[in-house]
Amino acid sequence: MAFSNILIVKLSAIGDVVHVLPVPHALKQCLPQARVTWVVEKPAYDLLANNPDIDEIIVFDKARYKSLAGLAANAPDFISSLRRRHFDLALDLQGLFKSAIIAFLSGAKTRLVYENTREGSQLLSRRIVGEFSRGHVVDRYLDVVRALGCQAENPVFQIVITEDEAKRARAVMEHAGLKPHIPYIVLAIGANWPNKIWPAERFALLADRIYDAGMVPVIAGGPGDNYLVERLLPAARIPPVNLVGKTTLKQLAYLIRHAGAFAGGDTGPMHLSAALGTPTVALMGPTDAVRNGPYGNGHKAVIVRRTCAGCWQRQCPQHEDCLAEISVDEVLAAIKQIMIRKFYPSNAD
Repeated sequence: MAFSNILIVKLSAIGDVVHVLPVPHALKQCLPQARVTWVVEKPAYDLLANNPDIDEIIVFDKARYKSLAGLAANAPDFISSLRRRHFDLALDLQGLFKSAIIAFLSGAKTRLVYENTREGSQLLSRRIVGEFSRGHVVDRYLDVVRALGCQAENPVFQIVITEDEAKRARAVMEHAGLKPHIPYIVLAIGANWPNKIWPAERFALLADRIYDAGMVPVIAGGPGDNYLVERLLPAARIPPVNLVGKTTLKQLAYLIRHAGAFAGGDTGPMHLSAALGTPTVALMGPTDAVRNGPYGNGHKAVIVRRTCAGCWQRQCPQHEDCLAEISVDEVLAAIKQIMIRKFYPSNAD
């Protein structure tokens, strides 16, 4: 069946939105005349801006709907704006109650939801369980596109950084002390789950080892990661370049795109790095590397040697420091391995 007006519902988080980026590209390759609209929350908006595969971005401001008064004041206009667009297909790639409601209220007669449905979302859309239902989440999302009869063999992650955004990113980097043409490695020190965070003191030791190898370590993250910076800096022999809380999402993307490598936990920046094609080391503990590891070739997941790895618990029930099992030597070896694969493929293992 051909569709001409398609709605994608993927609201957050950063890593999840990155994982869905191949979907609009696959849709446009299959249905070039179709109009593609994406509903997203504010924090991830920049990832979608200027994407040639997305015709319109609708920002869903979640804060406006948290109270009954806010719901009553804002929902009618939001629903009306969706209905005016006359969608004929809605793809619920969040699989939650709120995304299911948005897809339903869009008025699209055909509504599909990817296999990992929760909160009753499968009651409002048809659940798609494709051949990659046990594979990486990127391919699970693309199974929904394949259910339309489209091909999606070579996922493309469109992340557009304008010249103005690049110029601002370079200015931020230089202001922090990162000189042009000096090779550097990005270390994402935080995460939204406590047990996805590698100890800050280990990052400090890793930063020193990176300096010893003739490269510059750059720590990155959001403003909420500054408490980790306070632990990391005193433990480092030489302070790494600190860009924690100092970049926009597009500036972070520029920083990562031009890095020699990236290392961090299962976080949005890690998935952004893999999508950008930067050699990526993911430190994995509570989440499954098959489903949530760095997508694509040239990356490496370092997985904790615990029987409970992949438990999907935000906090360890045993009160263990999950990623502390991973040594600095392991991470440094993984970084060297992926850099050799990219820059000296003939010498790779």
